[in-house]
Amino acid sequence: MSDSGITLVDAQELQDLMMNKFIAAGLPQVPAEETARHLTYADACGIHSHGTVRVAYYAERIAKGGVNLAPNIKFEKTGTSTGVVHCDNGMGQYVCNEALTYAIGMAKETGTAVVGVEKTGHSGMLSYYVKRAAEEGLVAIAMCQSDPMVVPYGGSENYFGTNPIAFSAPRSSGEPLVFDMATTVQAWGKVLDARSKNRAIPDTWAVDGNGDPTTNPHDVRGLLPIAGPKGYGLMMLVDVVAGSLLGLPFGKHVSSMYADLTEKRNLGQFYILIDPKKFTDPDAFAKQVQQMTEELHEMQPAKGFDQVYLPGERSQIRRKKAMKDGIEVATEIYDYLKSDTVHFDKYNGQGAFAE
Repeated sequence: MSDSGITLVDAQELQDLMMNKFIAAGLPQVPAEETARHLTYADACGIHSHGTVRVAYYAERIAKGGVNLAPNIKFEKTGTSTGVVHCDNGMGQYVCNEALTYAIGMAKETGTAVVGVEKTGHSGMLSYYVKRAAEEGLVAIAMCQSDPMVVPYGGSENYFGTNPIAFSAPRSSGEPLVFDMATTVQAWGKVLDARSKNRAIPDTWAVDGNGDPTTNPHDVRGLLPIAGPKGYGLMMLVDVVAGSLLGLPFGKHVSSMYADLTEKRNLGQFYILIDPKKFTDPDAFAKQVQQMTEELHEMQPAKGFDQVYLPGERSQIRRKKAMKDGIEVATEIYDYLKSDTVHFDKYNGQGAFAE
């Protein structure tokens, strides 16, 4: 069913279409399936910036050699509760999910896991990973690098990436508490989503080539940090921990998503996992997190709001509905997914703000 350029697609159909597109581009089935599962999750959550809008780009990079199709993933244990997963530039969603498996195992064995993930590609939504860790009863923090496309507070040139940070915690009832944010006012993918739907963006998201606020997603040439100097500091934190600490490039030296699709990206991701039972009674901990969420739900909402939601809760609500009723996809993208076209050969050699 379609309306105003949007088509409702069954979740399994959407996952299969994306998986088949990645396989057609040359990715083996296992990483193709995991990547498609991840992107389906994003679109179901209503985070379309990390869903189907990425498929044509991923397919082009895969086809042109910018992804290692058979990565040699190695876990190097560097201490009792520390390690580095060498991902050999495999498909981001797949290798980062594999790396998380190592981190979860270490956290359950030792109580904590501080694990770097080095040489990966774009890895999608961090909430996908921390949610999985919380479902294993762990508290999780994750962060990852991205393209240098953000104007630092007080600056006029792009330097850092959107550098997202996420955390999660189990609770005694319902889905885990999950929070996932870019350190910019909005993630670049949100601008891509606005472009795909020909929608304006708020003038607080980004600036044009002159450094002036813009509402036209096609004119964006720099994103803005959330809360000015605070977001600026957080994105610096991510590059220090997920970049320099792993011996990887930082800031403006991080590889561009579009500059050369034949080259691997060498991005960094970082996990910190904590087993509550090493610090307190795990059942009491989960009940206290549950109590917190219930007290927030019971709070009198401010004018213009129907209730106080938990961080990420509205995405959870959208996902449950979408998995039942169908996922919203831009009709143009859906038509591409159903077509025999593998990719459009349009991204290579473009700047960070490619169409």
